[in-house]
Amino acid sequence: MHFRPWFETGSSMSTVQIIQPRHMIQPRSIRGRFRNLKTGVMVLAYWVYFLLPWLRWTRGNGVDQAILFDINQRRYYLFDLVMYPQDVFWLTAFLFLAAVLLFFITTLLGRVFCGYFCFQTLWTDAFRWIERLVQGDQVARVRLNKAPWGREKLFKLGLTHVLWLLLAFWTGLTFTLYWADAPTLVHDFFTGQADVAAYVTTFLLMATTYLAAAWIREFVCLHICPYSRFQSVMFDRDTLVVAYDYNRGEGDSGRAKAGKGLRDRAVRREQGHGDCIDCGLCVQVCPTGIDIRNGLQINCIHCALCIDACDSIMERQGWERGLIRYSSENELGGGKTRFFKLRTIGYGMATLLAAVYLVWSLGHTVLLEANAQQVRNPLFVTLSDGAIQNSYEIKINNKTLTAGRYRLSLQELDQAVLDLGHQESGSLAVEPDSSLRLLARVKMNAAVAAGNHDFHFLLEPLTGESREPVLIPAQFIGP
Repeated sequence: MHFRPWFETGSSMSTVQIIQPRHMIQPRSIRGRFRNLKTGVMVLAYWVYFLLPWLRWTRGNGVDQAILFDINQRRYYLFDLVMYPQDVFWLTAFLFLAAVLLFFITTLLGRVFCGYFCFQTLWTDAFRWIERLVQGDQVARVRLNKAPWGREKLFKLGLTHVLWLLLAFWTGLTFTLYWADAPTLVHDFFTGQADVAAYVTTFLLMATTYLAAAWIREFVCLHICPYSRFQSVMFDRDTLVVAYDYNRGEGDSGRAKAGKGLRDRAVRREQGHGDCIDCGLCVQVCPTGIDIRNGLQINCIHCALCIDACDSIMERQGWERGLIRYSSENELGGGKTRFFKLRTIGYGMATLLAAVYLVWSLGHTVLLEANAQQVRNPLFVTLSDGAIQNSYEIKINNKTLTAGRYRLSLQELDQAVLDLGHQESGSLAVEPDSSLRLLARVKMNAAVAAGNHDFHFLLEPLTGESREPVLIPAQFIGP
């Protein structure tokens, strides 16, 4: 974008460039330990994401799918764990844990989440792998883009986008499978019998995945993602980042190419040159197009591909690796990296406490819930024999995956009689992951029923997974 203002300087016109135009980056592929680590993380993440909806899990009730978010039944199944809407505090605890863990890792290791685990990174890597498989490496891709339109260019670009769209569609459909029985939904989806929400969700995720990983790519990291903007407040001189050893690489006279007379390290040092031979490979492999030799930059996602590139050059020269490496500002300056500080200890303690609380709350899940709601219209009824009767609506919620039998009785209410109608108080059956509603009537002799009496219903498990009795608070109202 250009802004062309007129100046009163004769017929000349000055041009002020506001935004530097930029083409999509075509990074060069590289082999190395960090590239292998990134590939391993990507493969593992794809296996988990795409295969989990198809993992079967036998339950006493509900769909036999390991992970299922059943909106219609308001149930969320994670293997043997069943979550209900009232368990939303687990989600809150998990999100808090994820946040403080991210802060803790960022304080120690910089933006390694961006470089290895971010969804944008994982899907962009996969899309670039497809692009490289069809079109070739960096030089071949650049040549293909500059070539005039013809049969080869049309075929390769068309095949690339078809494969991208297939992966994007698979991504969107897989996300949808987490919300219904996977085999059933796939059948209904391709036969036109699925709900409209399934099609909308799938194609919306397909479109956003294709747009972000095929077209926007590094611009998500450069201009859209907020993490790069606030990460700097978590960095300090002891944070390990991908860094260029300036003193070793530049020397006193700066970097120099390994041309004639400068291939020998001793000669280079005599002339004041550092170990950087200015090959530019670290820039060519960078997915965001930065030059790490210019220092730490907000656009660096710490993927460490520049380390692999530089190490390969150093090995070829016969010099030690590490000209570009994970290091801290203190270490590069000749000091030591201090990991145990108030900031890291604080984030670490917060992460530990959040993890302990989440595990503890999951381990102490209440498997049997019950409550009593008094029927207040009327508050009490006087029977023909003079006895006073109160009515209660009792709800028993069996959160286990096995059926259970329970006994209901009264406590702290002398001379009272419990009447459950056609139900037997000693044999209340509740199906797995189900609820039972029943009407309970409590009768008391008029002589002792005057006033209000606090008491409890006692619900005792007879069979099933839950063995802890439940006390249900209630109140008997008399004349």
